[in-house]
Amino acid sequence: MTSESTASPGEHATHHLLIMAYGGPDKIEDVRPYLLDVRHHRLTSEEVFHEIEERYKLIGGRSPILELTRAQGDGIEQALNEQAPDGETWKVWDGMRHWYPYISETLSEMKGAGVERAVTLVMAPHYSKMSIGVYNKAVDDAASGIETVAIDRWNLLPGYLDALEERIHDALRKFPEDVRDNVPVIFTAHSLPERIREWNDPYESDLQATYEAMKDRFPGHSTEWAFQSAAMTRDPWLGPDASEVIDRLHRDGVEHVLICPVGFVCEHVEILYDIDVEFAQQARGLGMQLERIRMVNDHPKMMAGLAQLVRDHVRNAGWATA
Repeated sequence: MTSESTASPGEHATHHLLIMAYGGPDKIEDVRPYLLDVRHHRLTSEEVFHEIEERYKLIGGRSPILELTRAQGDGIEQALNEQAPDGETWKVWDGMRHWYPYISETLSEMKGAGVERAVTLVMAPHYSKMSIGVYNKAVDDAASGIETVAIDRWNLLPGYLDALEERIHDALRKFPEDVRDNVPVIFTAHSLPERIREWNDPYESDLQATYEAMKDRFPGHSTEWAFQSAAMTRDPWLGPDASEVIDRLHRDGVEHVLICPVGFVCEHVEILYDIDVEFAQQARGLGMQLERIRMVNDHPKMMAGLAQLVRDHVRNAGWATA
């Protein structure tokens, strides 16, 4: 069987993109098996299960990450096909790291459909061996028969930065007009264990580059960098935590603050609970107004930028010339 992705010159060609995200439970009953998958089935206390279940109950009883990722896939697919020359089409597939459809399941489906080549893209802009590297390994382990080329980072993609800038401007309108031009912006990303520094992991430098690029777009605002969503382990994790920054700003007399999570691209538990519940509750207790940006989700500028990045990788791999 000959895949359309390997069509001869002049024939119709279909290219394939696999986008990947973390995954999340579809209902409360899924939280326990989902968490066991995240923790690689290590012994987990009932207290931890209960705490995570309570978090999901507070955000609606489920994670919206699958449908949001699929909306991103639809947006990228549309942009890819709009950019494609005559005789070329694109199909986007999705796979989750810790829930259904698992990456391995999607790759099996792709093989069954005759796919021979695919670009892979994690819906997270910053590379770490502990994040993007794990997704890439999952692809390598399951992609037998499919040639893949991975996009490792897109932390300075113009469309991503443009989308963030628009979201920040929109969010600043939530503040009183007389203060909005001076509201401090806290940029955040998911924390990782400090041990990543032992192998010169580029995660922090990737994040710093994004942070510097966004600071340049908002020269009138004071800005802060912080991490969030550290896991419940004994190992030290990257800091400062955003909660510490909020406390410090309060001590400095700040009454309004905006959070811009640059390390995430859609709403899920780290946004809907960690920010919208925990940080919001902390700020209310301090008498502060805390807002966050609407996540970039399937912002058209980011979708178009990612589509062009995917096409660049296809050309660099020699799979297409246009």
